[in-house]
Amino acid sequence: MKKYSAGSNNESQVPNIISFGTKVTGQIESDGDVRIDGALSGKIIAKGKVVIGKDGVVDGEIHCKNTDISGKVSANMEVKELTILKTTAVFKGDVSTAKISIETGAKFTGNCKMAGMETDKIKNEGKKG
Repeated sequence: MKKYSAGSNNESQVPNIISFGTKVTGQIESDGDVRIDGALSGKIIAKGKVVIGKDGVVDGEIHCKNTDISGKVSANMEVKELTILKTTAVFKGDVSTAKISIETGAKFTGNCKMAGMETDKIKNEGKKG
């Protein structure tokens, strides 16, 4: 189990949790991780990981480092590193991410832009031959 601490020397913090049965409208900003098991209508801005649980529902925008989705999301997302859509995920919207993993059974409707890739490097490698 992951240990959490309130320390200020780059130690992990306790994740922010919106529990099942809780509905939030507005914007959430966090320096750490966020977990949604309830419902959010609005925007999430997190420097850490955003987890949408199996019963979680998000309608709005998500901006984060990594995301792990098992619930229902209707949003535009900007993810700096890794996006994971689990088997139970239902995603509608556009995602910009460096890496994406979509498990069998997940539903994805929208567009995906693989941001963060070194397109100039790829172009230059093609010219070397």
